Amino acid sequence: MLTLDKITEIFFLADEYCNHFNQHIDQCVVKLNSSGVKTRNKLSGLSQSEVITILICFHLSDYRTLKHFYLDYVCVYLGREFPHLVSYNRFVELQSKYALPLLMFVSTHSLGECTGIAFIDSTRLEVCAKQRIHQNKVFKDIANRGYSTMGWFYGFKLHIVINDKAEIIAFQLTQGSVSDNNTNLLLALCKNLFGKLYGDKGYLVKQAVFEQLFHSGVQLITKIKRNMKNKLMSTFDKLMLRKRSVIECVNDSLKNICQIQHSRHRSISGFIINLYSGLAAYHLLPKKPSIKSQFEFDQTKSLQLSF
Repeated sequence: MLTLDKITEIFFLADEYCNHFNQHIDQCVVKLNSSGVKTRNKLSGLSQSEVITILICFHLSDYRTLKHFYLDYVCVYLGREFPHLVSYNRFVELQSKYALPLLMFVSTHSLGECTGIAFIDSTRLEVCAKQRIHQNKVFKDIANRGYSTMGWFYGFKLHIVINDKAEIIAFQLTQGSVSDNNTNLLLALCKNLFGKLYGDKGYLVKQAVFEQLFHSGVQLITKIKRNMKNKLMSTFDKLMLRKRSVIECVNDSLKNICQIQHSRHRSISGFIINLYSGLAAYHLLPKKPSIKSQFEFDQTKSLQLSF
């Protein structure tokens, strides 16, 4: 449930980050106009932190559309918290303007830490029904057809890696046709990971890719197909593979609670903003699915083989 305390907490996090972000941008931006002519830089009614707060609060609410949430809830009940509210059309313009701070906020403040136990999976993000693929103009030449366990779809894939606390520690957005065991995708997701990574049969990779991940500190563990030979596996790894369903609960929360998937997008920027604000909202959920586990690593955070 969205409370005033939760809104205040989100605003505090967003405001602290935006202040630091703006200071860093001011130091890095090179002023092209060196003639001393003043340029117009009028501030808008809503600040960056207020726009980010409203976007994240929408994904934590029970509203299904941003327009109804803004007009029926924010403008009616949160006038004291946001005294300089603008029209909805202007708010849509502001969210596109402040997209970069939102993306950076998610990448730096909405991800968990690697604990040595991680689960990997992908979920499809449909942008329209299969019958309307040829009518869709927003994602033309960007989204494409893909296949998952639920059948064919048109859109994108969200690849996520979570720890044993069900916190997202890495994610990648790809086209729907990109396979789960894509080498470049796995290397990007496992760049800052260490320990054991559990996945389904779709993450079976070649021996060279497995060794490359292992040398970087990540041991990829998956189930085997029926036509493959059995291989030795520790009891702990077998138990963790059974617990892999926790990431399915995370995907369900992202879609049904944080609403990262719908077919009402009118622009690509709106799709990206909706996705990232949904990921930020998931990080702030009061309760997440998790598992109880204990696993120890050495101080170098590297895997040790015993013979």
